[in-house]
Parts: sequence; C-alpha cells; structure tokens
Amino acid sequence: GRASGESLNAGKARPLRGDAEPHIKEVKARGEAGETEKERARRVVDAFVRFTRPHTMMGTAISVTSVSLLALRNSADIGGAFVASVVIALVAALAMNISIVGLNQVYDVDIDKVNKPYLPLASGEFSEGTGKAIVLGTALFSLAIGVASGSLPLMLTLVASLLLGIFYSADLPLLRWKRFPVLAAMCILAVRAVIVQLGFFNHVRSALTLHVGSVVKDRFEWASSLGLVFGTGFMVLFSVAIALFKDLPDIVGDEKAGIKTLSVVLGRDFVFRACNALLMAAYASAVAVGLFCTNVWWSKAITVGAHSILGLALVRRSRDVDLSSSDSLYSFYMFIWKLFYAEYLLLPFIR
Repeated sequence: GRASGESLNAGKARPLRGDAEPHIKEVKARGEAGETEKERARRVVDAFVRFTRPHTMMGTAISVTSVSLLALRNSADIGGAFVASVVIALVAALAMNISIVGLNQVYDVDIDKVNKPYLPLASGEFSEGTGKAIVLGTALFSLAIGVASGSLPLMLTLVASLLLGIFYSADLPLLRWKRFPVLAAMCILAVRAVIVQLGFFNHVRSALTLHVGSVVKDRFEWASSLGLVFGTGFMVLFSVAIALFKDLPDIVGDEKAGIKTLSVVLGRDFVFRACNALLMAAYASAVAVGLFCTNVWWSKAITVGAHSILGLALVRRSRDVDLSSSDSLYSFYMFIWKLFYAEYLLLPFIR
C-alpha cells in the first residue's frame, strides 16, 4: 500500500522488492514451527505494527502535536483543557491513520506482493478479513472519539480524512484515485498540508476558547497567525513532493499493475528532479520568512539557521541517490519523511 506516502519504518531492514515468495514461505514456516503462545503473540504484534505503517503514525503524532502547540497564544493557555484536547486529537488521529493505511493495503495486496512483501496482508500473516476488521474497527473508534468530544473541527477533520482515504484506495466505480497522478497528489496534499493544519489547530483553539470564555472572533483572528499560514504553505510544497516521490521505488510493481503514475509516464529522472526542486523551494521560502516575517530574534535565528542546515543536507543527500536502484530511491524517500518530521518540530518556533 502507499496511502499517505506510506512505507516501512526507516530503521527496519526489509526484503528486496519483488522477492515476495521467499518472504511469504518464511512467514508460513515460522507459523508451522511449533511456536509458543508468547512467540506467536510477539509475531502478531510485530505484524500489526507493520500494518500500521510506523512512519506515518510518527508523522501523524508529530504533526498533530506541533499544530496544537501553534494554537497556544501565551502561557496562560497551557492547562488541563489544552492537554485534554491534544490527547483526544492524538488518539482519534492515530486510530484514523491506521484505518486509512490499512484500507490501502486491503486493496493493494497483489501490488504489495511485488513492492512490499513484508506487509502482513501481502505476506499472509493477516487474512483479508482480519485486515478489513482492523480498518473498520479503527475508523469507528476514531469517529466515536470525535463525536464524544463535541468538537466540530475534530469531527470534520476525521470525516474528511477518511473520505479522502476511501477515494484514494477503494477499488470502486469512480474511485481508486491513486491510479491518476493528479488526483492522488491532491488527496495527499489535502490531508497532510491543509486538513491537518486547519482542522487540529481549530480543534485546540475551540477547546481553549470554551475554557477561557474568549469570544469566537478572537479564535478566527488567531487562525491567521504566521506559523499556521507558513506551515500550510510549506506543507503544500512538501506534500506534493512526497506524493510524487513515493511512486519512484514502486515503479516495477506499478508498471505490472498498469498504474500510470508520473514515475511510470515521465520517468524516474524527471520526477526525481522535480521533487528536489519543490523541496528546495520550500526551504528557500522558509529562510525568506525567517529573515523578513518573524517578529522576535530567537524565532528568526531558529527559522533561518535550521532551514538552511536542512536544505544543505537535502542537497548533499540527493547527490548520493542511484536512480537505477529501488533501494536507493526508497532510502532517500525515507530521508524526505525525516525532513517532514523535522519541519513539524520547527513549526511552533515560527512566530
């Protein structure tokens, strides 16, 4: 599956792409080797973790926390209401993340046997029924939290994310937008760059507004803060780059499945260069914002310094990529995700 740019956690070794059969046989052999209950439980937990796509879980946790911190106006906002709103948002968002990436795996079993044989549905560790049960259960759990919270921004964010996940992955009439490069990119961009920023920001602001008795007008004035506007713009560029780059390592499986991604249509070299250009544009804009838009010296120093360092790291790392190697492209793709995480760590400092 490739929903939301998903892939295996960067720190975990993975089988070579296309080497599905040996991996599947190994999984079956382990299951038939007389495991103890403890060993079986450990194996099921490991499979579930892989099913959740750990790096997307990390990205969701970091992004929700970062955007929530942006919603703080001053130290007086830090309190029980803030903590509760963040915890509610995190639990609901992580559950929905599992549902969305799981849905993609349910519909991508055959493709994943070529591109990602380590995923539990592709390897046979989980049955299709188990996968569907996890997808449905986590979606309902997430939506239940949204309803119970009474937060309209949170509920709208969860519903919008789920609908886009269905449009992206489900093999139904007029759906499975991942087959169309522009629609696929728009799905990822909408969730990562817009819905997450605006939805969770306003969820926390709503909770704080109710808690401190502020007028609603104040919340919408704050919604135009520098950090939120910059973060949305930066993540638009980054999300487009991720949406394009995620298909580069999977070009073999996509060609066999007849999925005409931009990587298949335009070639690896063009897409690789286009993605790098988008990422560098994002870092150049960040440095400009730091120099000309930030209001305090420490924010200016952090914004300019950190983004300059990350931009240089991107240039250096991109020079080592072997475009003919799926593993090399995959490694660089995971590096882009690390840059994505890093940006959310920096976002609360842009004031």
